[in-house]
Amino acid sequence: MAGMALAVTALIVLAIALIAVVALRPNLTAARGGKVLAFLAFFLLPVLGTVFALEAHLDRSKSTEFCLSCHVMEPYGKSLRIDSADFVPAAHFQNRRIPRDQACYTCHTNYAMFGGFKSKIRGLRHLYINYIGTMPKKIELYEPFLNRECLHCHAGARGYVESEGHEDQLEDFAAEKTSCIECHSDVHDVANLAKHAVWKEGKP
Repeated sequence: MAGMALAVTALIVLAIALIAVVALRPNLTAARGGKVLAFLAFFLLPVLGTVFALEAHLDRSKSTEFCLSCHVMEPYGKSLRIDSADFVPAAHFQNRRIPRDQACYTCHTNYAMFGGFKSKIRGLRHLYINYIGTMPKKIELYEPFLNRECLHCHAGARGYVESEGHEDQLEDFAAEKTSCIECHSDVHDVANLAKHAVWKEGKP
């Protein structure tokens, strides 16, 4: 991330410097080399800078920190630290079953062909609502949470396959006939967080 930011900054500085040279000495563009310089300064470098900056921001939008930066999402961040193995997000976050720095994106990305793209489009909508639109009274998923998202990581894992209650239903889970949420129903439950103890990382 830092390397990408440095590259973007370097491109911007270089573009500004070349634009200044062309603006201060417009007669340079009379020659072929000057035309190439003007093309680099006014078109190529700004386009490259925009592409790299967009890539850096899209990569940052996957981060847990970015997702929880909106005030309305703070309780969901707190639910990751509930000291209970029954809380699905907390158990996954605390036991590093998912990357902590991309916790939200990992579980809430649709793992179909265009899932990542759809997630980013939804993210843009979230930004619009947060800064310009009207915040909904209740935060809800756009569509039901499918087993596919769970099985993207859990399918074939020993802990999942050999877990009591899973052995005879693996095909049903894969076919979406039986939902994982039926048994693992304690998800974020932000309305009741105050009732639960909070896990402090590094405690004995």
